[in-house]
Amino acid sequence: MPLACPTLNEQVANWLNWDKNEKTRGEIQALVDENNEEALKARMSTRLVFGTAGVRSPMQAGFGRLNDLTIIQITHGFARHMINVYGQPKKGVAIGFDGRHNSRRFAELASNVFIRNNIPVYLFSEVSPTPVVSWATIKLECDAGLIITASHNPKEDNGYKAYWSNGAQIIGPHDTEIVRIKEAEPQPRDEYWDLSELKSSPLFHSADVTIDPYFEVEKSLNYTRDINASTPLKFTYSAFHGIGYHYTKRMFAEFGFPASSFISVAEQQEPNPDFPTIPFPNPEEGRKVLTLAIETADRNGSTVILANDPDADRIQMAEKQKNGDWRVFTGNEMGALITWWIWTNWRKANPSVDASKVYILNSAVSSAIVKTIADAEGFKNETTLTGFKWMGNRAEELRAEGNHVILAWEESIGYMPGHTLDKDGVSAAAVFAEIAAFLHTQGKSLEDQLYALYNKYGFHLVRSTYWMVPAPEVTKELFSTLRADLKFPTKIGEAEVASVRDLTIGYDNSKPDNKPVLPLSTSSEMVTFFLKTGSVTTLRASGTEPKIKYYIELITPPGKTQNDLESVISELDQLEKDVVATLLRPQQFGLIPRK
Repeated sequence: MPLACPTLNEQVANWLNWDKNEKTRGEIQALVDENNEEALKARMSTRLVFGTAGVRSPMQAGFGRLNDLTIIQITHGFARHMINVYGQPKKGVAIGFDGRHNSRRFAELASNVFIRNNIPVYLFSEVSPTPVVSWATIKLECDAGLIITASHNPKEDNGYKAYWSNGAQIIGPHDTEIVRIKEAEPQPRDEYWDLSELKSSPLFHSADVTIDPYFEVEKSLNYTRDINASTPLKFTYSAFHGIGYHYTKRMFAEFGFPASSFISVAEQQEPNPDFPTIPFPNPEEGRKVLTLAIETADRNGSTVILANDPDADRIQMAEKQKNGDWRVFTGNEMGALITWWIWTNWRKANPSVDASKVYILNSAVSSAIVKTIADAEGFKNETTLTGFKWMGNRAEELRAEGNHVILAWEESIGYMPGHTLDKDGVSAAAVFAEIAAFLHTQGKSLEDQLYALYNKYGFHLVRSTYWMVPAPEVTKELFSTLRADLKFPTKIGEAEVASVRDLTIGYDNSKPDNKPVLPLSTSSEMVTFFLKTGSVTTLRASGTEPKIKYYIELITPPGKTQNDLESVISELDQLEKDVVATLLRPQQFGLIPRK
């Protein structure tokens, strides 16, 4: 019995004709047999496009999900685009994969599509952290790179993260062209499914040759090796059932830490795609996902916890306080600490370099403490759109102009301190451990140093969270009402709005002709309100999940101490209530609060 929608009928017929995976073909056939049009539309009608961190989607059958067929389609678009740009690409593609279900299979299918288009492939033999694939693309001087990963998404998801020849994530026009070709040429060639000759092809190579050079080059971030070697601190590390353990353990050794200082959460040490011991595989969620790490640390007398996310591109940190409680640092607090550390030590090592040619980058929704420190110390800070796809490419541009980009970071616990052009949780883990070891020799904790920075540069307290959105059209409606006829709210609570920057439509009323300096973000919603009090708040729609995120920053004059914290937090509490009531309006739009 045909389905009521002719377009859906055609999509289903194409799927059943093209998909050679019996399992996913059977999924669609079962929905057809049930005449389940709603489920079929959901699977078939969603477009797979590149967001802030590549393509991410549940692993299910359908043109709007990730599966064997859509991996082949995306890679065909990627390969054909490379041929259009390069002629015949000769330097190839570096390819890696994480420990999720189907990741190795998807990486091999992608490798096969490239090779069938006469493009060489350098495939890692085992799971590899995301930053290492970025590095491999650079080291091997490849035309492009690819890692199959959904990072910290739920276990049902996977992802397709693409790099260009510079080792940074693809941006326009590459991302839109890949999708355009994928959709214009959707039927896969039969040979794309045949993996029998993949590893015997003369175009197939191993990317493993880049692993040792990765550690060698990242060792340049090690400033206090002697202190590391003699530190009495113990660091508890969790790989979050991902792929970071062996890489991060080796990076600690490369930084001079004794083996006894590195304590792994054994239950979370090796890859497990079901993430059985954590409610959600994202260390940014804080204490509720660090239960085993805290238990392990307490049992072993450890005072610092470091946790990678499953693809090891992000890093979370916690510190045991004098009263026995654990403080989980926010991404912005960690950003303040690593900004101070990298700048201070880089400057000592390079005293004669013109500071005006030294840059630390962060995203538009991350703390302004970088700008405050930069203004005080003489180096440059530049902000980009959210995501390392922007920071990586901007870092390469600045370096090509003769500048030094010594760090980039964003509030979602992502840090790029080294030679990759994507965030690197492996090298960042060792850097944060080195910071803690150094501070210990000064009789200070990580928290002590954070308050010392606030005393010197002013409190920069940031609060960020998200609300779930019931449907995509709700996100569009919410932001449309905010900017209706460019009549943005003029007050948030009692605080007057000084200016508004809307990067979705290209509006900034603090600039000449209302034109923003930052590039537009037309594919995702993002509006920032600058208040006359100096505080800032940004609303942003997630590029990978049905969420609206908000970011609030309260900045005080220098000179305040930890004793002033309560009054500063009280002011921030009120501002947050006003932001939710004025901008988010959860009752009006049916938003669901973060659990």
